[in-house]
Amino acid sequence: MRGLIAGLLLLAALSLAACGEESSAPPGADDGPVRLRVWVHSGQPGERAVIRDQVARFNAAEPGVQVELTVIPEGGYNAQVQAAALAGDLPDVLEFDGPFLYSYAWQGHLRPLDGLLPAAVRDDLLPSLAAQGSWNGRLYAVGAFDSGLGLWGRKSLLEAVGARLPAGPDAAWSATEFAQLLERLAERDSDGAVLDLKLNYTGEWFTYAFSPVLQSAGADLVTRAPPLRAGGVLDSGEAVAALRRVQDWIRAGRVDPNLDDAAFTGGRVALSWAGHWEYPRYRKAVGDDLVLLPLPDFGAGSRTGQGSWNWAITTRCDRPEAAARFLGFLLQPDEVLAMTAANGAVPGTRRAVARSPLYGPAGPLRLFVAQLGENAVPRPRTPAYPVITSAFQKAFQDIRNGLDVEEALRRAAALIDQDIQDNRGYRAVE
Repeated sequence: MRGLIAGLLLLAALSLAACGEESSAPPGADDGPVRLRVWVHSGQPGERAVIRDQVARFNAAEPGVQVELTVIPEGGYNAQVQAAALAGDLPDVLEFDGPFLYSYAWQGHLRPLDGLLPAAVRDDLLPSLAAQGSWNGRLYAVGAFDSGLGLWGRKSLLEAVGARLPAGPDAAWSATEFAQLLERLAERDSDGAVLDLKLNYTGEWFTYAFSPVLQSAGADLVTRAPPLRAGGVLDSGEAVAALRRVQDWIRAGRVDPNLDDAAFTGGRVALSWAGHWEYPRYRKAVGDDLVLLPLPDFGAGSRTGQGSWNWAITTRCDRPEAAARFLGFLLQPDEVLAMTAANGAVPGTRRAVARSPLYGPAGPLRLFVAQLGENAVPRPRTPAYPVITSAFQKAFQDIRNGLDVEEALRRAAALIDQDIQDNRGYRAVE
């Protein structure tokens, strides 16, 4: 353990030295403006440009509060946050991937925002983001945008095999109907691989994209009410049956491995299981032939993933009111729309959604907003989440590679339950 802590401390020192400071303003002045250290993940180039502009606008509008931005590479972001926490060097304001909130809050690194953000700002959040940002009845984080997950399709190919096009989640294809559709599409395809599951992605994608399969079947990753456990849930009969269907698609050769990430844009598949971020690329490739559809219904209704990067104020911040003003600034409609114009995500507030040309009432991506209101399931809100997602990712890869589904899920559930036992149950899962 001592070696691990020493390593993390060294990592913290190296990361801080390596990270590019976006402001040259001297920190720690006793007088003058309040200076806030803010960490942000590197993200896409467009996102980095927008956050820099937002910080410049905030600093100009709030001369009494000056934000000093540090951009950290996304790949090792969580490790650097944990290292800084051990070193007692967390920033005042922290951005992080949504599901890690519960671990950070459980470790005592985050301040509740309930009394810091105005009620009007909190009430404007999409319900999905309010749920993701809450733990044990307190709001700890807010997001400027959410995500969307669905099926992108080529309308002409689907209509050529007589497929109906579901208008919304309530009309989603059943799992049986979806399997039959894959076979009809395969009859007209040169290699029979007609579906892209983004198997070329890594890490969190597999939990984000395929835990909705479990929930659509009436199963889940873990219990959503105390006591927290995975056994009997993740390895339940419903979960096994649902992921056997996915394994069947792969075994039958209906899934393109998509090593070049061009399965859909190159015309090799008719359907792509992917997120909102593919809209610009897919639209450019197939134009008006692009159609957005809900994920299949495995028996308990179509479900989808949600969640994205969040903002929070750490317990190291000694001027939380000033930090809250910065978060409130980022959630203004103009600022939300500036960020979502750069990353294509679902705007994180009701007022911004209403003004969005993509996600507003007549927008082509409106389905994602509808799903977030009724069909999105937050990833488990528990400090055990890092272990849960790691175990599920391993199970999915094993299933993809042909391991018996029941065995893969049983191993994952046992690993998760052992971690819960080792940590004396954490706190009650929400």
